[in-house]
Amino acid sequence: MKWFRGTHRLPDQDIQREDNKQIDDAIVLPSLQLTLDNFKDCLDLTHHTFPEINVNLVYFGHLVGSEELSRDVTIPLSNIRENEVQALLGRNQFKRTNDSKSLIKGILNGEAAIFHNDNTYLIDVYKPEGRSIQQSETETVITGPHDSFIEMATANLSLIRRRVKSSHLKVIKLEVGEVTKSTVYLLYIDGIANMDYLQELVDRINLIEIDAVHDGNMLIQYIDDCPNSVFPLFSTTERTDTAVSKLVAGRIVGILDGSPSVFSAPSSFFEFMASPDDYYQRWAVGTALRILRFIALIITLSFTALYVAVTTYHYEMIPEALLLTITESRSKVPFPPLYEALLMEVTIELLREAGARLPTKIGQTIGIVGGIVIGQAAVQAGFTSNILIIAVASSAIASFVIPSYVMSASIRLVRFGLIIMAGILGDFGIALGIAYLVVHLSGLTSLNSSYLTPVSPNNFKDWRDVFIRAPFWALTRRPTQSKSSNVVRNRMRK
Repeated sequence: MKWFRGTHRLPDQDIQREDNKQIDDAIVLPSLQLTLDNFKDCLDLTHHTFPEINVNLVYFGHLVGSEELSRDVTIPLSNIRENEVQALLGRNQFKRTNDSKSLIKGILNGEAAIFHNDNTYLIDVYKPEGRSIQQSETETVITGPHDSFIEMATANLSLIRRRVKSSHLKVIKLEVGEVTKSTVYLLYIDGIANMDYLQELVDRINLIEIDAVHDGNMLIQYIDDCPNSVFPLFSTTERTDTAVSKLVAGRIVGILDGSPSVFSAPSSFFEFMASPDDYYQRWAVGTALRILRFIALIITLSFTALYVAVTTYHYEMIPEALLLTITESRSKVPFPPLYEALLMEVTIELLREAGARLPTKIGQTIGIVGGIVIGQAAVQAGFTSNILIIAVASSAIASFVIPSYVMSASIRLVRFGLIIMAGILGDFGIALGIAYLVVHLSGLTSLNSSYLTPVSPNNFKDWRDVFIRAPFWALTRRPTQSKSSNVVRNRMRK
């Protein structure tokens, strides 16, 4: 089995869990005292009484909206008589419940419970505090929309609904996490998305057995096809326009409550090389930028490794004029090129990580000043050569060109492997490492579809939106990877 279900459970645990499930499934009639007993020692629970009309109100104050609670519940209950309570609770927004388990779950989900005589009702007044919609810090663009997702799933759904004003946009609600009971929403456009992909994704999420899932990037590690691969198999984004473009392309989009990142599937390797900026600029500019990213991918993978291979085994590949410069630069270095390169690459990664963890202004200072000071000091002390500093800096800069942070991190990790292979076997080691990388990528799948689509299997028509960004009039069909029954997305002519 290529993908795994979550935490491993022993047979006895499974039997105990099944017994508990049968107990939980037993219907217990709700009551005020039983509800309060279930939330014993929960000091954040609010219990409000209306003795004049024999009504009790129970809710978590930090999960409900004060305005919604006052407008729909407390004010109406304060201004009616006892014989009018039943008529008020008969309105559509009040849902009667006869199951204690459903009642407790509703309160935990931000609903207010109303107890009147022997009847119990729930009303949805969920509106927790959350940060406002802001610009994404990890996926910045020069042109185009700047709003991004936040940690509230309902707000994220509204952002997508604003852009997709169609009744064909469907939403499936799932639950994951034995303790946290986190809500997962799967979105798709009916008539465009492939239902086989949707069913596969639903089945995988339902089979997860884990106590807690905190973020969408954590969830996809439980449902991807090849969990041991360093490459991300699900595309994630914080940008609303990117998520909508995935939906229109026929993919499934997932939203986890509490996470600002949404994921989409199936995904291919080449999706991580595209940026929303490509579509908001002229097609020639977008094509140039996309080609530049593929060049940056080659540089960040091979530049430092090529330096190690050439300076260790293949001096004949260096032009004569440059050979004297390299020889002079390395004359004071006591380490072989492999150790020298690994030392500088690790230093660059330390600076990168320090800059990411420190406050923004301090982090920028550490990155710039630290890089300059340490690089210059390392050369003067004889720990490294000027040429290697250029190679390592070029590789680091090229890695920043890749739009996806998770893919950039994977590429940087692979780069270390190529450097070691170059130090051991030279150019043959680089060729061997790249061959293994291609074979590995060819064997990866995302929701059982090829990760290298549309190169393997090959589809030249899809290349116009992979290696280049063709004019919009030429982008007439949806990606073949989505296997949509409605393949035409653009009937526009020149």
